[in-house]
Amino acid sequence: MDANGVRAITALSDATRRAIFESLPQGPRSVAELAEATGITSSAASQHLRILREAHLVSMRRDGNRHLYSLDPRGLNDARDYLEQFWPSALAAHAAALRAAGQPTTAVPPAGQPTRR
Repeated sequence: MDANGVRAITALSDATRRAIFESLPQGPRSVAELAEATGITSSAASQHLRILREAHLVSMRRDGNRHLYSLDPRGLNDARDYLEQFWPSALAAHAAALRAAGQPTTAVPPAGQPTRR
């Protein structure tokens, strides 16, 4: 089992951490900016950011006396890899349900063939 994939999914299960994470695609942001954007204190934002860093979902760099946070693709890759192990059985179950309902299954990729963007 991919422990960091589970850690990333768990980290994103918190609404505040998701809000912080979702505010980072626009570029690096400071703790104060993230706190203001999510309506929490800087101290609370720092604690959430620590969890996101441990899950490799964000990275931090210093800019003078500020800490700037950015997205870290490693955590999302780990979460995707963890979830993809279930993809073949999920597709097979979906195809079986379609067959049981009398519907064609031609649109379902073969089991073991996950689709990536």
